[in-house]
Amino acid sequence: MQRLLAWLPLICGAMLGAGVWIGSFLPGGASSGTQQDAAQKIRDVIRFADRYYVDSVDQNVLADDAISAMLQNLDPHSDYFTSEEIKEMNEPMQGKFEGIGIEYNILRDTVVVLNVIKGGPSERAGLNVGDKLLKADNQIITGKKVSEKDIRSKLRGPSGTEVKIEIMQGTDKKLSTVTIVRGSIPIRSVDIAYMMDKETGFIKLLRFSETSYAEFKAASDSLMALGMKKIIFDLRGNGGGLLSAAVDICDEFLPSGKMIVYTKGRHASSNDEYRATAKGGLEQIKVAVLIDENSASASEIVAGALQDNDRATIYGRRSFGKGLVQQEKMLSDGSALRLTISRYYTPAGRSIQKSYENGIGEYMHEESNRYQSGELFHRDSIKLPDSLKYKTASGKVVYGGGGIMPDVFIPLDTIGRSQHLNDLFYGNVFTMWALDYIGKNEKRLRKDGLNRFIASYQPDGKTVQEVLAYSEKKNSSPKNLSNNAEALLKRYIKNAIIRTVWGDLGYYTFWNLEDTVVQQAYMDLNK
Repeated sequence: MQRLLAWLPLICGAMLGAGVWIGSFLPGGASSGTQQDAAQKIRDVIRFADRYYVDSVDQNVLADDAISAMLQNLDPHSDYFTSEEIKEMNEPMQGKFEGIGIEYNILRDTVVVLNVIKGGPSERAGLNVGDKLLKADNQIITGKKVSEKDIRSKLRGPSGTEVKIEIMQGTDKKLSTVTIVRGSIPIRSVDIAYMMDKETGFIKLLRFSETSYAEFKAASDSLMALGMKKIIFDLRGNGGGLLSAAVDICDEFLPSGKMIVYTKGRHASSNDEYRATAKGGLEQIKVAVLIDENSASASEIVAGALQDNDRATIYGRRSFGKGLVQQEKMLSDGSALRLTISRYYTPAGRSIQKSYENGIGEYMHEESNRYQSGELFHRDSIKLPDSLKYKTASGKVVYGGGGIMPDVFIPLDTIGRSQHLNDLFYGNVFTMWALDYIGKNEKRLRKDGLNRFIASYQPDGKTVQEVLAYSEKKNSSPKNLSNNAEALLKRYIKNAIIRTVWGDLGYYTFWNLEDTVVQQAYMDLNK
């Protein structure tokens, strides 16, 4: 932002010309003469700045900032990205990246392995959960001066290249060096798929990428083979992704010919509609979809399509409201612009996009506004005029106005939560304590098994004090815990052990038992 403000006087002079230059890529753009005049204006501004500005000028930076500022002035989702930014942004959409295949966190200024991806390079090299990474190719990757970006740059790299990692393993603090051959690492879209009982399945989808439909299809097929007749489809926190993935997943639930979503823009080439085909394998099962204020874009397409076609009951809180469609245009230097060309509409005719007339700042921070207004806690705090009423195929009333309004509103659960507990959680205090606990008890834990641990283990007062001792080292120990706060703290402790030993399956098996949204959907499906 400081870089942008420093150049603001020059950027303002370049905006008009840049806007007309962008129009040359689109149907009905500016006339050739106008484009030439605009291009000349940009060249004049940059040449003048290069010659007379008080400090040296990086012409590429000036051009990048001018384009970015101009696009952001159009709407919240039109934007410009450098070639490096485009590569980093596209990895989640492609469903893979190249590296050593671990999930890690920085605990006490040290890289600690939290998960080793099955079949990946690190598993083949013998890395385990809890291992500490000290050096990569003889360069230290611990300490306060080492950033997460520095660590990532050392561990990632082209497939087939090697990196030597010095690690500290286990509670005996044994040092060893392993050579890991980097490979292509999948970025999962399906976080978990499991049977909650003999008939009810649960699938959590994190994003909509190139691999999402195939992952979802494989997961749902496996649950169907186990007898699934009802499904809870969790899209909370899913910020969206590829339209094609959303359409294909909707197609699994909807009969042939049903509308999924359509787009409308200023140009006819931007108008399109997407309908279900005859391939759906989940058309006969009962469906509950979970959304929240962070479910956006493709998540809203799925929720809206299943709601408008009366195929699912939607649970949770109003979704984000991102219904603008961007088209990507690659530029000659590898950078790219993403320009909004149309809007998404649900089958009933609702625009998914919320208003951004009060500026991008308020638009992007609406979650805090919803918190302050009480919308996250009370459905009645959402004021929707009659003009935003629509009807589904069966005549059920649904609402437009931005985002998808759930059929069953469930408030944000804040019981026992506080800034102190947030500090413990985001400071990785529970994970640090759990790693030590597991190092001493792992054999017994695995012998007893997940279900027995969930049923029998409850952290006692001594355990709470041990965890708080960890927090005191970070100067974030909560004082005078309320009963609710202590109960939640114990839940976090138990969850940290479960997730470290039994992974995502253990986490969701335990956490969903007390998740108010999941439990409401589960009860309704099983009435």
